[in-house]
Formats: sequence, C-alpha cells, structure tokens
Amino acid sequence: MKIIAKIHNDFKEKFGIPRQSGLSGGLLSRIVFEPEYRNPEALRGIEGYSHLWLIWQFSEALREDWSPTVRPPRLGGNKRVGVFATRSPYRPNPIGLSSVRLEAVEQTESEGTVLIVSGADLLSGTPIYDIKPYIAYSDCHPEAVSGFSDPVRDYRLKVDFCKELLSKIEISKREALIKILEQDPRPSYQNDPEREYGMCFGAYEIFFRVSGDTLTVVRVEDAKQVKE
Repeated sequence: MKIIAKIHNDFKEKFGIPRQSGLSGGLLSRIVFEPEYRNPEALRGIEGYSHLWLIWQFSEALREDWSPTVRPPRLGGNKRVGVFATRSPYRPNPIGLSSVRLEAVEQTESEGTVLIVSGADLLSGTPIYDIKPYIAYSDCHPEAVSGFSDPVRDYRLKVDFCKELLSKIEISKREALIKILEQDPRPSYQNDPEREYGMCFGAYEIFFRVSGDTLTVVRVEDAKQVKE
C-alpha cells in the first residue's frame, strides 16, 4: 500500500472531528498528492464527478494488536459490539473510508493538481491510499438500515455561541464550526455540566460546556498561545 496524497484542513487534533463524513459540509479540505503521483493525467475526468470516496489510514490509531469488540462512543462507551459492526479506528487494518464532495480541482505550481473537497472527517495530515469516484446509481442505498447508528443519527445539541466570541472566528468557517459543535464532540459517557472542554479548530481553541441539550461556548483563544 502506497500513500498517494495527504489531506490538509482545520482538524489539527482528533477531538472534535465529525464522527462521519458529510457532517461538516461547509468546511473545505485540500488533498495534496505526493510528488510521485502529481501526474495530471491521473485525474483526467475527475471534475465530472460531484463526490469521491477516500480510502485512508487511521494514522493516529496504529497498533500491533486488535480487539474483536469495541465500545462505540454513541452507545455511551460501555456497550461492546463487534469491530466489524462499527467504524471504529481500532481495527486489524487501520483503514478508513469517507465520502466527500468535490468542490474544485486547482492547478498549482508548487503542489501540482490539488483537490478541494468538503465533508471530510479526516485529521489534517492524514495519509490517503486511494481516491475513487462516488457513483450514485450503485453506491446510494436509500433503503439501507444503519444498525445502532439509526436511533442517534438526528441527535443534535443547541449551540449557544455569543456574537462577541463568534466574531473571533473567520466568517467563512463559522457555519461549519457550529455544525461540528451541534454533533456533540464529547464522548457520550461524559456528562458533567461543569466540565470545560477544549477543541482545536484551525487557528482557534474553542472552549465549551454542555448542560442538558445545550452546548455553550465560553472562550475562544488562539491555538498557538494555548499550546505555549
């Protein structure tokens, strides 16, 4: 397996990344190919597709051993189910699969042809093994049943993000950030209304609390200053 590209976006840490692709549609990512694969002929015709499949590596979940069961966060972190019945990153082979929207194909002098996509659920810097077109007539199954994921698919938090704090965020990224917060970045087993969580988002560190069905942003700080 060879790494053909890497993705670059505002997800600098695992905490806060959407649990599935397509849930942060307003946030753009750049797919930059490795020098060996920057032949524009390899992408001829790709602009004719609206969506793509990304096959990638769970680079932050590499381990030598594996477990036949895992604890999905959406089940509270206590109930075990089979690893092959989940999308957990802790698998025998650390391979991820995501469907993203192709927004643009850009030609650059330094990086060759770059794909601009939205809806990615990948950490910035994640290695990509392959890219395939999404084909609606064969890949879309409206009648599909989603197991234990179905009851929580419409789960959303109300987000209280005051104008003063929201104004610190780049305008083009505000809607995407709010959608990410609505999905509740916390593990489901954490439910302390007094606990303050910090989530890295691009150049920002977003601090929030959750009480009941409402997430309240309490601080927005420069991510670099927080790390220092």
